Amino acid sequence: MRIAGVTVPDTKQLGYALPLIYGIGATRAREILEKANIAKNRKASELTNDEEQRIRSLVESFVIEGELRREIGQNIKRLKDIRSARGARHERGLPVRGQRTKTNSRTRRGNVRKTMTSGRRTLEKT
Repeated sequence: MRIAGVTVPDTKQLGYALPLIYGIGATRAREILEKANIAKNRKASELTNDEEQRIRSLVESFVIEGELRREIGQNIKRLKDIRSARGARHERGLPVRGQRTKTNSRTRRGNVRKTMTSGRRTLEKT
């Protein structure tokens, strides 16, 4: 089954398969399946054409996939253009939402570990 250009796996339960679409998480997938009157443990291969169409129409009522990525990118670009603090953090590749950076930000700053000898100069013998 294809929804918004994404192939939903036939072997996974719909409650786990729908969040593979960018912009749909577990909560939104559960809401979609409840509105469509479909059990979340059903698999995509077990659906009828009518049920597939109901899910597809509910999913496409949200901003998802390329349109959502574009919108998020434009929001970040706007923050950079107006030179906001959040925009500057995006430009420098640092955590944007107030997280601690002295420790715990290895994925954003790179895996840089400071050691005790990093600040000392070593004397070279000639």
